[in-house]
Amino acid sequence: MKANAGMDDRVIRMFIGIIIVSVGIVANSIWAALGIPVFLSGAIGICPLYSLIGINTNHKQA
Repeated sequence: MKANAGMDDRVIRMFIGIIIVSVGIVANSIWAALGIPVFLSGAIGICPLYSLIGINTNHKQA
């Protein structure tokens, strides 16, 4: 699968994922687990939802 998330998009996803995981850990909540896929989609550069609706923010491959 080709990367479909651009660098700006990836950085934002990783940052939000870290925030969700951190808040979930502090609050002892399920949010900690829900932040992991957000972080991973930024780390690997592939967004399954983008693939389904045909969005590609990775301008190097566009």
